[in-house]
Amino acid sequence: MKPRLPATMKDIRSFLSSLDWSTLIQQVEGEMQARMTIIGPVNAGKSTLFNALKGEKVSPVSAAPGTTRRVLRERLGPFLLVDTPGFSGSDRMYRVSSTWRSVEASDLVVLLLDGTTGLRQIELDLYRRLQKSACPLMVVLNKIDRLSRIELDNILAHTEKKLGAQVVPISAKKGTGLVSRLFPRIIEAHPQLAISLGRALPAYRRQAARRLVRNALTFNALVGAEPLPGLDIPLLLSTQVRLVLRLAAVYGQSMTTSSAKELFSTIAGGMAFRYLAAETAKLLPGVGWAISGVIAAFGTWTIGQAAIRYFDSEQSLTPQRMKRLYRRLLCRGSVQDARNP
Repeated sequence: MKPRLPATMKDIRSFLSSLDWSTLIQQVEGEMQARMTIIGPVNAGKSTLFNALKGEKVSPVSAAPGTTRRVLRERLGPFLLVDTPGFSGSDRMYRVSSTWRSVEASDLVVLLLDGTTGLRQIELDLYRRLQKSACPLMVVLNKIDRLSRIELDNILAHTEKKLGAQVVPISAKKGTGLVSRLFPRIIEAHPQLAISLGRALPAYRRQAARRLVRNALTFNALVGAEPLPGLDIPLLLSTQVRLVLRLAAVYGQSMTTSSAKELFSTIAGGMAFRYLAAETAKLLPGVGWAISGVIAAFGTWTIGQAAIRYFDSEQSLTPQRMKRLYRRLLCRGSVQDARNP
């Protein structure tokens, strides 16, 4: 039987009621448990990076080799960031063993290198061992504030050639590249970390939220461009529902099954005609499919931006306020217009 297009509020609510809300909420809660390990040689700046991300001094920082003498675990909400000891001297094997337990429990590993020393054999050996683990791996070059432009270019080129991997240059001490380079690469390597990082680190919250919206609209654009009318609507809806649940988690707002249903039932009226327009466009092969994909992406973007603006305002979540934000974004097409609901 051909699915009926959601031309009315009743149709939209029917689709929403068919979603497995409990499973969607559980999936988002699971994503909140993502963990990341920082690993590297003595004095690479692991503690400095840890403290810069946290926004306060948690792990000790000193010029003395290996100031961090144990695997330090600091829970940032549901996110666990691990600053590991360095590797040197007679206790190297102990440190490797202690560190590896943290690595194996991580969703992403950041190998931090000291830009002032360049890539040495010990870092190369560590990188090769990390490659054998099942964890996604990212290489970061720290202390670029102590290098000239020419020195940085040469060290980056040499390191990337030896490792066969892209290297992210930063200065943990100065904060250079943390927002513009490191954070985007972390989310790219492990998208689920967007929720954990955004929730725990307010300075990165808006960036994490925007990344979640971009991922969702890209997915829905592809789904919306599928040529079969009606078949994509449940998938579009579930992606949009999951997006708002994730954004709520990023901003520390919990949503129960009942509150999530109420929210989407309220804004569903503004979605119905757009679903109808998207599905009707599919009757035109080629161009119509592309138009349908654009409509699906724009609807997802609008929902995401309305949610971000609302959660950013730190006001209590009500369906009526979200509905006003959503309609304003749809009518004016400007995120700035949603600042004063």
